[in-house]
Amino acid sequence: MNQDRKVLRELAHVYAEISHHPRNAANAALYRAVNDLRMIRPVVLLDEIPFHEFNADGALTLRCEDAILRGVEDYLRKTIFKWRHFPADMMVPPHLRVGKVINSTGIGIKVEEETVSVDAANHISSHGYVDQFANDEDLLKLKDPIISYDHAETMRRYGLVADAVGDIVPVKVGGVQYVYSIIWDEIAAYRGVSSLLMDLIDRAEFTHALVKRLYDIRVNVTEQYEKLGLYEYGPETIHCVTALTDDLPAPDPAVGARRANMWCRGAAQILGSVSREMQEEFEFEYTKKLFEPFGLVYYGCCEPLHLKLDALVKMPRLRKIGVTPWADTDVMAEFMGDRYVMAVKPNPASVAVGPLDEAGLRKELGKILDAVRRNHAHCDIVLKDISSASYRLENLVRWEQIAMELVRDW
Repeated sequence: MNQDRKVLRELAHVYAEISHHPRNAANAALYRAVNDLRMIRPVVLLDEIPFHEFNADGALTLRCEDAILRGVEDYLRKTIFKWRHFPADMMVPPHLRVGKVINSTGIGIKVEEETVSVDAANHISSHGYVDQFANDEDLLKLKDPIISYDHAETMRRYGLVADAVGDIVPVKVGGVQYVYSIIWDEIAAYRGVSSLLMDLIDRAEFTHALVKRLYDIRVNVTEQYEKLGLYEYGPETIHCVTALTDDLPAPDPAVGARRANMWCRGAAQILGSVSREMQEEFEFEYTKKLFEPFGLVYYGCCEPLHLKLDALVKMPRLRKIGVTPWADTDVMAEFMGDRYVMAVKPNPASVAVGPLDEAGLRKELGKILDAVRRNHAHCDIVLKDISSASYRLENLVRWEQIAMELVRDW
């Protein structure tokens, strides 16, 4: 434990210096401006990094033995590494979070799968799923989970971290920062893709029943979070994009953060290949009940939404929309204008193979920025889903440098 403490304290001193850099306050202002629909300039972020490819000098090697402190060490090392090599507009908060320990009795089923990986060091792999809803009666497997908060274990973890580095970096207990609803991703994992897509037509009534049941479960869970006081107001980011905003009301200190103070995020990536009408019927009609109590909504991940925007914008509290590399950025920017935030995700394949094609990257980002400027839009530009950079750190370094050069000329 003494060795763990020594390792963390060395990293914490570096982290503390970074977290007090004035760049953080400047970036916070950028985040709030873009999410409040008064963008100063586009915000650039990099996330979902293949860190295992960049540890040639051992800077990312974990040395702590205690599992909790090892998790903190991992966060510190990766944060420092990003700040030094490809910071873009990242924010480093002046504290460390210890997450509340939240338990669930589960929904009655678990994913059954086989995986295949081509790089043992990479957590990205191919998945083959077992269909657990092949028959109508399989719906009876689903149960409403009971959520509980383990205060004692949370305080034990908090005490460990605070004792190690609390005199260097303030440590706080954090809760659920936003709700991420990915019901269709879950269905894909419970069923497999082919069964899911075929049953949209062949067993529409059953599919409606399955979707409704899973959404009802998710709504129930969000209500339990609220009753247990598990929400945490004001995260810097939500799943790789900016989240700071003045348009979410601050919670009443007497009751704590509630859904009205929070972001909710939705997506249905597997429905990217279905029609607007089908997505509205099987997804958007169910998301409304989930989204309604929340303060703001961010929708979309890797599915192209440019042909479905007229249906999507019927969603309550919608503020931010994902713009995948497979979407028509011009169409989305024109439709969204200055009414929503575009969460634009350039193609991560640009950094995955050989030397970075800098001319191609400038063309890709230039097209995005032209669409944003032309339509007076607001946007985050987020390089994410980076499965690999071909073990070339310089690819991400140059990507960040070029992207920042372009937005600073805004």
